[in-house]
Amino acid sequence: MPDSHTRLTPLAVVVLGLLREGDMHPYEMRRLIRERRDDRLVSVANGTFYHAVGRLERDGLIVAVGVDRHGSRPERTTYALTDAGRAASVAWIRRELPRIDNLLEFRVALAEAHVLPRPDATHLLTRRRAELTAHREDLRAGLAAADGRGVPFQFLVELDREVALLDADLVWLDTLLARLADPGTAWGVHELPAATRDTLTAYRESVLS
Repeated sequence: MPDSHTRLTPLAVVVLGLLREGDMHPYEMRRLIRERRDDRLVSVANGTFYHAVGRLERDGLIVAVGVDRHGSRPERTTYALTDAGRAASVAWIRRELPRIDNLLEFRVALAEAHVLPRPDATHLLTRRRAELTAHREDLRAGLAAADGRGVPFQFLVELDREVALLDADLVWLDTLLARLADPGTAWGVHELPAATRDTLTAYRESVLS
């Protein structure tokens, strides 16, 4: 199995996540990313996107399973997720979910965290909470020390904003952890009601038609 998870980009993880849903070609992937507004997180510009797909194939994380052509449109290669790709994406998500120093990576890991078992996601997010709390306390101590030295507020305004954002992030994270602790909150596609799974399938098919 290629040891490629350390080289995955956020875009590559999004692509691997799409292929968990089924085989598809890059055009389908880009349409789904835009439909779901995941282009807020990753760029789907032609060069960047097709380079990411090509690298995933070279690394053995995805594999071509067919080529089709409709009318005058160019040939489109359909890809499938390999076992190595599935393992690599999970390893990446596990690594990035608790970290507080890479915001983009965290957002993508959070968007894909539903592939983790509920206890694992809870554990990793609890680790993140501890890191965020420690960081906030460090910043608060710095603000208090600066204020004690008479540093004018105008030089501390950005730091003050960061503390406020951390406060809000921790409130949101506590809410998420409470929802994960509630067995009534579905986590993972397998826990969704059958009607919801059917709706998601129909939505995907309408997007790709």
